[in-house]
Amino acid sequence: MRVLFFGDIVGRSGRDALLKHLPGLKAELSPDFIVVNAENAAGGFGLTLEIANELFAAGIDCLTLGNHSWDQRTLLTQIDAEGRIIRPINYPPGTPGRGAGLYTKGGKKLLVVNVMGRLFMDPLDDPFRTLDAELSKYRLGGSVDGILIDVHAEASSEKMALGHYLDGRVSFVVGTHTHVPSADGRLLPKGTAYQTDAGMCGDYNSVIGMKADPAVARFVRKLPGERLTPAEGEGTICGALVTLGANGLAEAIRRCGAGRGCWRLNLLPHTPARAGAGEGGCPLVGDR
Repeated sequence: MRVLFFGDIVGRSGRDALLKHLPGLKAELSPDFIVVNAENAAGGFGLTLEIANELFAAGIDCLTLGNHSWDQRTLLTQIDAEGRIIRPINYPPGTPGRGAGLYTKGGKKLLVVNVMGRLFMDPLDDPFRTLDAELSKYRLGGSVDGILIDVHAEASSEKMALGHYLDGRVSFVVGTHTHVPSADGRLLPKGTAYQTDAGMCGDYNSVIGMKADPAVARFVRKLPGERLTPAEGEGTICGALVTLGANGLAEAIRRCGAGRGCWRLNLLPHTPARAGAGEGGCPLVGDR
């Protein structure tokens, strides 16, 4: 089974880039499931149901969120009716929506769980114990064919700790939130694929997807300045493709991306599909 994941969509640039390049990636990589973090898809802040439906129509199976889940307040009253959108599972009990989704397609089942870190983030419930409780309901390679965990967190150390904690119990642990693609995609010792951050879908000629000048001014002048808005240049999409075996554990992970900024980021375009050593030092990890 193949699972394709893309990092945070930031604004229209990210949405347009994803919709432009996704058909080619689907045709070439033949993913069974596509999961995307969309917490910045609506003007850089949150997600609307209208945008979500546009993304679902393009073939995306699940949209994950994060600390900007409720920036678009309309989603609060709509998310319960849309099972393909999941918010962090460690929000307090009674929060609208769900933190995990089980998706079936082509006879295969993928569990997707969205969890938020606590270092330099909102003080939510313990992500480790929350994941323990959710994962106790499923058996990897049995009741589900794959399990993907989107760890929306600031600290690389917290993401890595969760990766090792879950090693052998889930298929893929991937970080989101920082909008910068990490070069550490690999298979952990017990068979879980891991990448600290998938990066973003957006304009990389920016400050994490936002227009550079206002962001720089905030650092230089130490004043609030104008409201941050998404950069509007041509977008690049960044993510990873994971191939799973019959037991639900990962056999290969490869970074993938498309768009004008792809080469500047040292990401391979979506060829070749075979795992191995990539151009530009891009690590494509195959068999352990």
